[in-house]
Amino acid sequence: MSELLRLARSIRCLSADPRQAFIHRLRIGLAVAALILIFSQLG
Repeated sequence: MSELLRLARSIRCLSADPRQAFIHRLRIGLAVAALILIFSQLG
């Protein structure tokens, strides 16, 4: 559990610029979607 919290803190976006925050969230979302797709194909 502590590893998940550490990972969440490391990928957190601290930018005050809304555009930068949106791009960051979009990249993280695409990465998570790709991982889900890869794992769903393996199982």
